[in-house]
Amino acid sequence: MTRYGKNCTAGAVYTYHEKRKGTAASGYGTQNIRLSRDAVKDFDCCCLSLQPCHDPVFTPDGYRYEREALLEYIPHQQKEIVRQMKACEKQRGTRREQQKELQRAASQDHVRGFLEESANALSATSSDDAEAGPSDKDKVLPSVWIPSLTPEAKATKLEKPCRTVTCPMWGKPLHMSDLTPVHFAPLDSSGDRMGLITSSERYVCAVTRDNLSNTTPCAVLQPSGAVVTLECVEKLIRKDMVDPVSGDKLTDRGIIVLQRGGTDFAGSGVKLQRNRDR
Repeated sequence: MTRYGKNCTAGAVYTYHEKRKGTAASGYGTQNIRLSRDAVKDFDCCCLSLQPCHDPVFTPDGYRYEREALLEYIPHQQKEIVRQMKACEKQRGTRREQQKELQRAASQDHVRGFLEESANALSATSSDDAEAGPSDKDKVLPSVWIPSLTPEAKATKLEKPCRTVTCPMWGKPLHMSDLTPVHFAPLDSSGDRMGLITSSERYVCAVTRDNLSNTTPCAVLQPSGAVVTLECVEKLIRKDMVDPVSGDKLTDRGIIVLQRGGTDFAGSGVKLQRNRDR
């Protein structure tokens, strides 16, 4: 029996191990990687700071942010929009000046060409050499070695930015008036169940007292800001459409489904596979 080796080169088949090794060494090909649980944030973390929220607010689409992080993000985005607007206006002004220069140069070339044709027509009657036209020595060929004749890369055209600050996750206009303050019900640390619960489970449902985590679909009741499970919403709250915490009437828009962070299982609904084309 022949001896097997990972790096054997005597085989007639290009193995999967050799293919991956050659791809990594060459720098070409698509790289695939599956994210682990450590790369997925928890359901109660801010989408900007990726840290647990102390004063969380939710967008109408269910994304959570720290209020302090948003108060820093919105002025920063407004300054960035103003900077992009100035850069766009500057580029437009530069292009208008270039168009004027091209039109002025074109008009001068037209006049110069007319004068040269007139001079050639007058000299053609007295000299037969003028009919031959310019010789090959007068032609200027472009050269990549002369800096003045090398082609230059044109600047990328800047698009006019939107003046409205958008949500970094949702992509729609972000207004502080549309945000819903949320009040998580903390887990009671005095109970006997505390030793059986992991440290990542810090909150419970405001009605059923079930543990909340990335594996539990949750929703926010807009009148009170309480966080409950979707199972509680379907089985208890939708029957009367009354907020069990504040006692106010509920509507379908008042029940905001939270966007979960996902788990390391493929059925969690979050894309954990990442590709990079090289």
